[in-house]
Amino acid sequence: MPAKPTEPDTIELSTEELQEITGFAAECARRVLSIFERSLPDDSRPRDAVEAAQAFADGGRRTQALRTCGWAAYKAAGEVTGEAAGGVAGDVPGRAAAADAARAASHAAAAAYLHPKASAHQVKHILGAAAHAARAEELVSGEGQGQEATGQTLEWARHHAPPAVTAVLGRLPAAPPGGGRVGELIRDLDTALRA
Repeated sequence: MPAKPTEPDTIELSTEELQEITGFAAECARRVLSIFERSLPDDSRPRDAVEAAQAFADGGRRTQALRTCGWAAYKAAGEVTGEAAGGVAGDVPGRAAAADAARAASHAAAAAYLHPKASAHQVKHILGAAAHAARAEELVSGEGQGQEATGQTLEWARHHAPPAVTAVLGRLPAAPPGGGRVGELIRDLDTALRA
C-alpha cells in the first residue's frame, strides 16, 4: 500500500504578514478595552498589551516587553474574575466580559509570536483576539441581545481582516475542536474567512 502524503510541518510566514495579523488582533481587542476598564479603571495592563501589539504591527520589533505585556493582560483576566488573589467584587457577567476583554488584549500581543507551524492550534493565535472580543460583547449585551452583538463583532472582524489573515489561515488546518464558547467563535470566524 502506498504511503500517505504527509502534511508539511511548517508554513511560510513573513514578517509583514505577522505584523498585519498582529495589527488586526490589536484592533479587535481595542474595540472592547472599555469593557475591561469599566471594571478596573486603574489597571492598564490590557491597554498596554494592545499598544505594544500595535507598535509591533507598525514596524516595531518583537521584544521581551511585548511578551511581558501579553502575559500581564492574561493575568489581569484571571484577577478580574477572581481566579487569582485580588479579584474584584461585582456582577459575574460583567466580570466575565471584562476578563474576555483582557484575554483579547493578551491574544493581540501573542499574535506577534505566531509560529510558522502547520498546526490548527495556530488558528487560535490569529483569531483569538477577535473571538474573545466577540465573547466580551456577547456577555455585556446580556440575554436576548448577546447573540446579535456577537454576530456584529464577528462580521466586523470578517470585513476588517487584512489579506494576511486569510492568506495565512489558508496555509493552516481548520480551527481545532473544543475551547468552549470562545472555541466555537474561533471556528465560526475561521469558516467565514476561508469561505
